Amino acid sequence: MDNSKIKRYTVTAALPYTNGPVHIGHLAGVYLPADTYVRYLRSNKRDVKFICGSDENGVPITLKAKKEGTTPQAIVDKYHKIIGDSFKELGVSFDIYHRTSSLMHHQTASDFFETLYNKGVFTEEVTEQYYDEKAQTFLADRYITGTCPKCGNENAYGDQCENCGSTLNATDLINPKSTLSGEKPVRKETKNWFLPLDKYEDQLRIYIESHKEWRPNVYGQCQSWLNAGLQPRAMTRDLDWGIKVPVKGAEGKVLYVWFDAPIGYISATKELFEYARLGIWNPKAEEYYINQNEVENGNWEQYWKDDETKLVHFIGKDNIVFHCVIFPAMLMAHGDYILADNVPANEFLNLEGQKISTSKNWAVWLDEYLVEFKDKQDVLRYVLTATAPETKDNDFTWKDFQARNNNELVAILGNFINRVVVLTHKYFGGKVPMCMTKTPEDQQVIDDLAAYPAKISASIENYRFREALSEVMNVARLGNKYLAETEPWKVIKTDEDRVRTILNISLQIAATIEILIEPFLPFTADKLQKMLNYGGHLWEDAGKMGLLKRGHQLNEPVLLFDKIEDETVQAQIDKLNKSKADNVAATATVEPAKENIQFEQFTAIDIRVATIVAAEKVEKTKKLLKLTLDTGIDQRTVVSGIAEYYKPEEIIGKQVSLVVNLAPREIKGILSQGMILMSEDSDGKLAFVSPVQNHSNGSVIR
Repeated sequence: MDNSKIKRYTVTAALPYTNGPVHIGHLAGVYLPADTYVRYLRSNKRDVKFICGSDENGVPITLKAKKEGTTPQAIVDKYHKIIGDSFKELGVSFDIYHRTSSLMHHQTASDFFETLYNKGVFTEEVTEQYYDEKAQTFLADRYITGTCPKCGNENAYGDQCENCGSTLNATDLINPKSTLSGEKPVRKETKNWFLPLDKYEDQLRIYIESHKEWRPNVYGQCQSWLNAGLQPRAMTRDLDWGIKVPVKGAEGKVLYVWFDAPIGYISATKELFEYARLGIWNPKAEEYYINQNEVENGNWEQYWKDDETKLVHFIGKDNIVFHCVIFPAMLMAHGDYILADNVPANEFLNLEGQKISTSKNWAVWLDEYLVEFKDKQDVLRYVLTATAPETKDNDFTWKDFQARNNNELVAILGNFINRVVVLTHKYFGGKVPMCMTKTPEDQQVIDDLAAYPAKISASIENYRFREALSEVMNVARLGNKYLAETEPWKVIKTDEDRVRTILNISLQIAATIEILIEPFLPFTADKLQKMLNYGGHLWEDAGKMGLLKRGHQLNEPVLLFDKIEDETVQAQIDKLNKSKADNVAATATVEPAKENIQFEQFTAIDIRVATIVAAEKVEKTKKLLKLTLDTGIDQRTVVSGIAEYYKPEEIIGKQVSLVVNLAPREIKGILSQGMILMSEDSDGKLAFVSPVQNHSNGSVIR
């Protein structure tokens, strides 16, 4: 879209399901790039509305409610607040964060469906859908799991495989199973309303092929869908949670979540203008107005129906087809709305080399991070942007998180700001000194500084946020290099005027950094602005000399960032390892029982209580301990493979269960006379089978 024709921007961020908190994968994929883009636009005095809200009508909500033994309403109320509060604390600057349970959304989605229905867009089709005979209900997509026909993942859902990212129909699954009863579902006839995507295929192809500038993953996935041939897709579901289908004969049916969810962007925009016009707050709906712009004189329709509005959807790659094929087809069918100019979709962010999994608690949850890393919002924003999976999957590790904080934020950005402010206070009482005679080297730094804003703008305008942030950090590197080469702490002894020039230029660099860093690290920008004791500058001011005037009084220096210590990071790694161990235990299968034996065979085994009286490691082995046991009958030696779990000195005096009539056997040159009974946990850990109370040695275990 020609930027000269753009009068306003509508920027949306994918609506998160309210079935759990937000994690770092969501942030890196959608919300931080969207917030960075919007903050940049605002700094350029652009008219922009930043729209998001909770998706409260999906099947994941009902699944979560069933798992927790509560109601869907209780689930959405709980997580809407958690998510909204977390976004606000992280500084994600939505104009509105609403919820799809609002009356405005239900009415907007219903009206949209009715418009298409009255235009004859939908086709009514009776099809066979999966039905759970035990639960006596039709099964929505997410109530069915099975084997993905494309990658073989045995835990694919009826609408999507989270392993390969393929969009599916429930009937595509191999060996389908109901998540309600665990039973194999049957097919049963039901009527639903379908959006005939095939009829919009030519329009969609023209639309998509006019946007070859889209990221390769977005454009490529769209082309793949088009080349495979679009098929009609049901826009209603047999459920009792969601927006009721507003036509006769649709009892017991609700709108398909991917029909109503993108309409949530529209209803949220309407709600923003309505509340602003009335000047009211709706505490019942718990809307979050994080950035209240002046909207009273505007009209929501300008942001959705005007050709001079640029619409941008920020999404994850698993939502590409819904935002680039299904939603545009809906808008085309309606006829009144503009289509997205760009749909920047990131790839997936992994965690410590593994795919993030909410069900396995393999994630870094935003609400927990904000508690455990108090006042370190910008550290997370920085690391997730610097490692953003813009073109391929990337990996978040706690060691990298620590390194980027300590080696980049502290050592580069924080170091430069601290040095220049401290030196200004030390030599000139904290007042900006006058820029005296400039050397060619000074002018080169000034010229380099002036070139950065345009370079960073180009990266942001093209949705390359990782590249843009890297260039912002290069401005800090420019300042550090300038100070290191000019050495004002040495020159002050012989040439005070030279130091005046050096610090003046360095302070202008610091002021430019404050402007450039704000879209990425708003809390840091605020701290820097207070330290420099100025505000109100916009993007157009960045790179200019004279932002801080001669004689301007700085405030006292404060550290922008603190080092993160090893033990802090290790605690997070230990937390993840515990989740991994818990998952192994939860999914472990019990070893099947062995074949039956006769009672006489069992009574032939003589098991006695014995006490370990001595223990030592067996030389040149890793697992073996040589134990001396008092059996009440005698003292004997037993070799046991427990050295990985018990130290010799820890088990002396321990009572154990010992098979005393096992034939002796030589192990590593030691005659072992019996076998200690051990239990083995799902993770392979061994534990003694011991009497609960002390028994005399030789007591028979029957």
